[in-house]
Amino acid sequence: VFAATSLTNAIETATATYEKETGDTIRLSVASSSTLARQIAAGAPADIFISANEKWMTWLNDQGLLVPGSRHDLLTNRLVIVAPKDSNLSPIKIGDTSDLTALIGPSDRIAVGDPDHVPAGIYAKQALTSLGQWETVAPRLARTDNVRAALALVERGEAPIGIVYQTDAGISDNVKIIGTFPENSHPVITYPVALTGDPSESKATKFLLWLLGDDAGRIFADYGFEPVAT
Repeated sequence: VFAATSLTNAIETATATYEKETGDTIRLSVASSSTLARQIAAGAPADIFISANEKWMTWLNDQGLLVPGSRHDLLTNRLVIVAPKDSNLSPIKIGDTSDLTALIGPSDRIAVGDPDHVPAGIYAKQALTSLGQWETVAPRLARTDNVRAALALVERGEAPIGIVYQTDAGISDNVKIIGTFPENSHPVITYPVALTGDPSESKATKFLLWLLGDDAGRIFADYGFEPVAT
């Protein structure tokens, strides 16, 4: 199972629960959605892919690498700004006239997944663009290879603020949320899942169906993810 970095804690708990219930063994590979998609395209042995955005799943589909009919939208998330837990920054309403650079010092940078390929960074760029802040903020970004690396920069105090998912903030004891991006400032943050291996592999299909069910849904909810509205 190839899963986006932001799912790390939730998918580890989910797979452990499933393994205990069924006796099946699930092997996890967790990385940025872009990295995983490229690995699958290069022939990496993945039976299931869970992406943090639609783009990379569609990219694989366009190459004929998804099992037809197996793609489903699994979860949604929110985009937030975090600061170190001991920061003196107060909560803000994102979208006010001042841009995010007003929150940092002249030599500081804002931690974010690389907007060129990391889903969290792509969403961040879309949100900042819609709010008219991208041109000002772009030169001040500390771009990382995945969203958890951006979170880590803030946790260590190496960046005064960062843009991550709500669920990333939720698993950290070392950061606090100081703002949430308006939902209409970016596309809905959707995590699609699909089969990417042998369509006759019944264990993969069985696990995919379990991921779409209520038991897995409760686990994902415990980590702050929201189910896709149906």
